[in-house]
Amino acid sequence: MEFKFINEQSIMIYFNNHIEAETFQKVQQVEQYIKLQNNPAIIEIVPSYRAILLYIDTNQSDIKNIVTELKLDQLDLTQFNNEASHHKTVHIPVLYGGEYGQDLEEVANYNEISTDAVVQMHTNNTYLIYMLGFMPGFPFLGGLNEKLHTPRRQDPRTRIPAGSVGIANNQTGLYPKESPGGWQIIGRTPLNVFDIHREVMCLYAAGDYIKFYSITEETYHEIVEEQKHNNFNIDKWVEI
Repeated sequence: MEFKFINEQSIMIYFNNHIEAETFQKVQQVEQYIKLQNNPAIIEIVPSYRAILLYIDTNQSDIKNIVTELKLDQLDLTQFNNEASHHKTVHIPVLYGGEYGQDLEEVANYNEISTDAVVQMHTNNTYLIYMLGFMPGFPFLGGLNEKLHTPRRQDPRTRIPAGSVGIANNQTGLYPKESPGGWQIIGRTPLNVFDIHREVMCLYAAGDYIKFYSITEETYHEIVEEQKHNNFNIDKWVEI
């Protein structure tokens, strides 16, 4: 690990220069280790793909002392090798193509494959959630098939509907709420994945996995109606 003082109130812990599942597992394990120290000087812990940002209360501790207090400079990452992290897989139903996935053909044409192949490849993989960002509930996912890598749109849209599932370069993700954006939209989920009125606001968290599966338009509207009338069956659609 490497440490970089960002300013007098924050420090960045770097693990390596590669975005990969093994590195991210280390990030999560060290994040958990720091939380367990219950150091009153730690205001916030912000994990990302390959680093952790710590915000420090300088009234509680000097920024230069925090590494020593947490014993981070003595931490042996190999001790975490056999520690299994328990995370869930969230199944996300998606209606691909048509008005719900306006860029499906663009992604297919760019990669010289059929639209059916795009859907098959996109639903075959299970994606690790490296982090949530950009907006509440927006998952940055790893594990996209290389044959689906597609650049962002040259002309970003001013409005992307909530639930839109997209591809940008080597990543896939979904927009939990309506937003501007430049990702290539290949489908849409009817799920309300982020809701501030729910006890657990987001259906997933960093470290969980997402598995997309294809649905028909009839099923799409069935799920919409279930949510509208507050009889959504999460076991049926999400935890299958």
